[in-house]
Amino acid sequence: MSKKEAYQQKVEAQLDEWKADIDKLKSKADQANASAQVEYYEQIEQLKIKQEAVSSKFEELRNSSDDAWSDVKSGLDLAKESLSEAMDSASKRFS
Repeated sequence: MSKKEAYQQKVEAQLDEWKADIDKLKSKADQANASAQVEYYEQIEQLKIKQEAVSSKFEELRNSSDDAWSDVKSGLDLAKESLSEAMDSASKRFS
């Protein structure tokens, strides 16, 4: 397995985990009182936007050549870091 393939598998697993985490947060938001729901849903929407950015960068990586994938990887890493920080923040807020 190449480094690119291994990295792709790692990112796919992380994307699946984030999707599940966002679904859990949505479930918590659904159970919250009306005033909190507005804030929670706004935060979930921001998470979904960041998740889409990561998914888009991931598609770029998947479609990149073996020679160029490391250039795309750096942009994907930044998008993943941004989503990870937002997920941490949201998880703390929803607790």
